[in-house]
Amino acid sequence: MIATVSGEQFVYRPIGIIRTENTIPDKTPIQPVYAADREGRAEIFSEVVEGLRDIEKFSHLYLIYHFHRAGEPRLIVQPFLEDVEHGIFATRAPVRPNAIGFSVVELIRREGATLYFRGADILDGTPLLDIKPYIARFDHIALSRNGWQDGVDEQTAKRKGGRKE
Repeated sequence: MIATVSGEQFVYRPIGIIRTENTIPDKTPIQPVYAADREGRAEIFSEVVEGLRDIEKFSHLYLIYHFHRAGEPRLIVQPFLEDVEHGIFATRAPVRPNAIGFSVVELIRREGATLYFRGADILDGTPLLDIKPYIARFDHIALSRNGWQDGVDEQTAKRKGGRKE
């Protein structure tokens, strides 16, 4: 499914490739918090590398990417933490109408066109669409409702999210 507005198509070109040790979807941690010990790198294409200027001044980044191995889109899914189905937009499942994912990762360092990071919950070879800095002043929300996630205990989430079953 391709996003359209008044019949228009939107085409995105990758700005780089994400490299990680994660090659098997079912063994890849779900969410960066459960991949804190996994490092990765984003290899940025030369035509956009100038856009990295000053990025090393941030501790965390949003990596926005294309779920290139997500499979067919579905509107109802059973998320990894529950035995109950939910609408796709009430989950972070990859089988979305537009296969766009994001991860908040810790930036370790920049070496030229390569960003090294922790929190690699992303499959190796994933096309990188965009990078945005995490800014606590704008992005931190102290109190929020977490929907069905509030009913999942942390021990279960950690075990399932880290794929340690």
